[in-house]
Amino acid sequence: MLLLLWVRSLHLPLSLSLSLSARFLLQISSPLEGFNPNSIMETMLVPPWLERLLNTAFFNLCQKHGDAARSECNMFCLDCKSDGFCFYCKSSKHQDHQVIQIRRSSYHDVVRVSEIQKVLEINDVQTYVINSARVLFLNERPQPKGGKTVSHVCEICSRSLLDTFRFCSLGCKLMGIKSNGDASFTLYEKNNVAIQRGEGISRRVKEEEEEELREGSQQEIYPISSPPILSSARRRKGIPHRAPFRS
Repeated sequence: MLLLLWVRSLHLPLSLSLSLSARFLLQISSPLEGFNPNSIMETMLVPPWLERLLNTAFFNLCQKHGDAARSECNMFCLDCKSDGFCFYCKSSKHQDHQVIQIRRSSYHDVVRVSEIQKVLEINDVQTYVINSARVLFLNERPQPKGGKTVSHVCEICSRSLLDTFRFCSLGCKLMGIKSNGDASFTLYEKNNVAIQRGEGISRRVKEEEEEELREGSQQEIYPISSPPILSSARRRKGIPHRAPFRS
């Protein structure tokens, strides 16, 4: 009960609070000795597959399909959380799973923003446009020597940034969460806002439909009287009579 109250104090949606509380109770062997708020906070802010993704070596040849044309291991499954695999392994073993493709820029692993933003909150990570696609780096890169003084730097590795972001890569953001806890990879805030907006729209539509039904019923009970139709034809005065002849 205390765990649920503590999770609810973080102002999370009720469904997410219940799910996290159940997960932590299963992981904790002793409610008193095993309770660690720091580890719980880290688990909430970081998905379980992220560290495996950042530590995986990509672009090795697949052992099963090494002779094929597309045998580089540049895929990662969020459901299995296993090593990287190639295009053919995806078709045979991960067809219905959440899979992201890893790409390379200057010998460093990157991922497209359009793919990773569906599963991670990346608003505070620097992005770049490479080959007409917006990407971000998975891990920290060596800082170039003799660089010019810049106004924006990464909070973890002090690498120069192009814009007002906090981190240069997903790895640096992970380090920032572990050290400070003032950032998050979860998307529950966006989903909660979207749900609230959806509920508001559906509620408003329902109210409008009920209002239309009420107006329709009132019109049936109290019909509006139509104005009298005015005829343009002139009324006939009667049969004409001749004046009597004078003798």
